[in-house]
Amino acid sequence: MKSSPIYLSSPDVGLAEEAMVIEALRSGWVAPLGPMVDAFEQEMAERVGVQHAVALSSGTAALHLALLGLGVGPGDVVVTSTLTFAATANAIVYTGAEPYFVDVLPETGNMDPQALTRALKVLTSSGEKVGAVIPVDMLGKMADYTALEPIVANHGIPLVCDAAEAVGSFHADRPAGSIGRASVFSFNGNKIMTTSGGGMLLTNDQALSLRARHLATQAREPVPWYEHEAIGYNYRMSNLLAAVGRAQLSRLDEMISRRKELRSRYKEFFAEVPGVIVLGARDDMNDNSWLTSILIDPEVAGFSPTELADHLSAGGIEARPLWKPMHLQPIFTQARGVITGVAESLFISGLTLPSGSSLIDLDHQIIFDTLESFLRDCGLQAPGLGSKKSS
Repeated sequence: MKSSPIYLSSPDVGLAEEAMVIEALRSGWVAPLGPMVDAFEQEMAERVGVQHAVALSSGTAALHLALLGLGVGPGDVVVTSTLTFAATANAIVYTGAEPYFVDVLPETGNMDPQALTRALKVLTSSGEKVGAVIPVDMLGKMADYTALEPIVANHGIPLVCDAAEAVGSFHADRPAGSIGRASVFSFNGNKIMTTSGGGMLLTNDQALSLRARHLATQAREPVPWYEHEAIGYNYRMSNLLAAVGRAQLSRLDEMISRRKELRSRYKEFFAEVPGVIVLGARDDMNDNSWLTSILIDPEVAGFSPTELADHLSAGGIEARPLWKPMHLQPIFTQARGVITGVAESLFISGLTLPSGSSLIDLDHQIIFDTLESFLRDCGLQAPGLGSKKSS
C-alpha cells in the first residue's frame, strides 16, 4: 500500500529534464537568460503559432507586463472573470488599474459573454476607460472566444487571455496562447508543464514583446553603464529553468494524454453517481484536462463536497474546492462587477480531484477504491456494481 500522499497535480519530471538541466549547467549559462531561454521561447512560439514569446519568472509577471505593454495604468478599468486565482486580479492592481469582475457560465466556469456585454455597456456608457478584458481559461478549458472576441472587438478594447492553466488546449482549432493581443502561460510547479516557477507572454505584437523584454530586465537601457528611463522589474526566466521547460514541452502531449485518461475514468465513474457531474465534461476533447473538478448537489447525492474531501484526506488524497470568487475575497469586497451568482455556486458545490500526469496506476487504484468506499459509507453502491441505493 502506498504511504505517500496523492496530490492534485505534482510535477511530472524525469530523465529528460535532468539531462537538459545538466546540459545547461555544463554550458556555463547558469545566470538568467542564455541559449536555453532563447530556444524555449522559439519552440513555444512555434508550438502555439505566434511570432513572439517572452519567457518570464511567472504567469503573474506575464500578465503584469502584458497590461503595461498595452498602456494600462491608474484610472483604467480591467474586466476579468471573478472565478480565477488571485494572480489575475493582482496583476491588474499592480498597474494601478481597477479590476472589474464578471461572472461565469455554469457549464464551464469560464467568462459569461452576456455578463461581459452588460459590464462593458455599464462602463462605456459612463465614460470609463476599459484598458483590457482578461478572460480566464478555467482548469485548462479555453473560454468561449468565438463569443467573447466580437464583444471585445466591438468596443475596441484589447483582449488579454489568461491561459495560465491551458497550455496544450484548443478552442475552435486555435491553440491556447494564440488568441488576443497577448496571452500568458504559467509554468508553476502544479501546472500541466512546469519550469519549477515561470511563465510566458505570447503575442504577435512585436512592440508589445519588445516592451515586455525591456521592462522584465529592470528596464536597463542599451548603454555600457546602468541607465534607466523607466521603472523595470526582475522578471526574466533563468537559463536553468528554461532547460526544464524545453524538456517538459517535448513531453507535453504525453502528459496531456495521461491526464485525459484519468479525466475519462472520473467521467465514467461519476456518470453513475446521482447528483455529481464533472465540470466542463461536455465537449472537453480539446481541453488539456489540467485539473478535474466535480460539482456535487448534496440534496441529490446525499453527501457534500466537504464530506467527500474529508474522506479523501483521511486516505492521504488531496482534494480542494474550486477557486473562491474574487468578489468574495476580503481584499476585493468593494470591487465592482456583474455578478449572477454562478461562480459562488460553483465554489460551494465544486471539488477538485487528483489529476496529475505523474500519478501511477497504483495511485489511480487508491483514488477510485477510496471513492468507492466513501459511496458505500454513504449507503450507495460503487458504480457498475448494481443499483445506487443499498437494499
